[in-house]
Amino acid sequence: MNKHLISAADLSKDDALLILDTAEELARVSERSIKKLPTLRGRTVVNLFFEDSTRTRISFEAAAKRLSADVINFSAKGSSVSKGESLKDTALTLEAMGADAVVMRHGASGAPYRLANWVRGSVVNAGDGTHEHPTQALLDAFTMRRHLKNLEGRKITIVGDVLHSRVARSNVLLLATLGADVTLVAPPTLLPVSVGTWPCEVSYDLDAVLPKSDVIMMLRVQKERMNAAYFPSEREYSRRYGLDRDRFAKLPDDAIVMHPGPMNRGMEIAAEVADSARSTIVEQVANGVTTRMAVLYLLLGGEI
Repeated sequence: MNKHLISAADLSKDDALLILDTAEELARVSERSIKKLPTLRGRTVVNLFFEDSTRTRISFEAAAKRLSADVINFSAKGSSVSKGESLKDTALTLEAMGADAVVMRHGASGAPYRLANWVRGSVVNAGDGTHEHPTQALLDAFTMRRHLKNLEGRKITIVGDVLHSRVARSNVLLLATLGADVTLVAPPTLLPVSVGTWPCEVSYDLDAVLPKSDVIMMLRVQKERMNAAYFPSEREYSRRYGLDRDRFAKLPDDAIVMHPGPMNRGMEIAAEVADSARSTIVEQVANGVTTRMAVLYLLLGGEI
């Protein structure tokens, strides 16, 4: 594996499979009464979050602690950053503290690439702007593989606000590497201009792709990133692109429903679908800890 994990494109098929296989091994440890491993004892992992996050930050913290690493949580709010300290000065401070790995979430696309030039430790991208979120894609692939066994040739449909979604971009890149066939479904206004260069198909008709989907992943409509009217109304969006009970019935019997969270219930996904037996939304959260343990283990502890 590379020294850093900044983009899903950084991972070869062998790298991705190594992470997923390692996560499978670590999942067995998580089922034990004592969940800790001594693997990263004496190593320091810094969670450097410039954007609010609960699910991802806690997931990385739990992953590092289960591997016995020391964890430092650094939030931009109330820190020197709020007083005007630059990213480079923050990086140099972390370097002086001896950080072995920095898990970074930042509102600016590309910020983890800059950080990787300034620290000697490994950098893990926990979400940068509207660019990427590679560990989310890995945990999603791990969840899919547990249900479908093999992702080669599987039909994965990703629906919703692709334009603002770092999860969508990372998933498309990783799933294509693993041999899956990915289709993006969204209104034209919520697709990036560059989507034609992505290794996937594009459709505007959700109902047409549902019957042949092995997995349907609903994306959150990111209202906080929207500075214009991308669709007429929430009701209209839900009518065209929401996964309600009727659309859910069109899926194959063994298809699963995913969502990276947090959800806008009733808009992109109906509550009864989100809570159904074929929904993996809660499972994805649990798998996030295991998958991030695998990433930290392989970056800091060496290959098996």
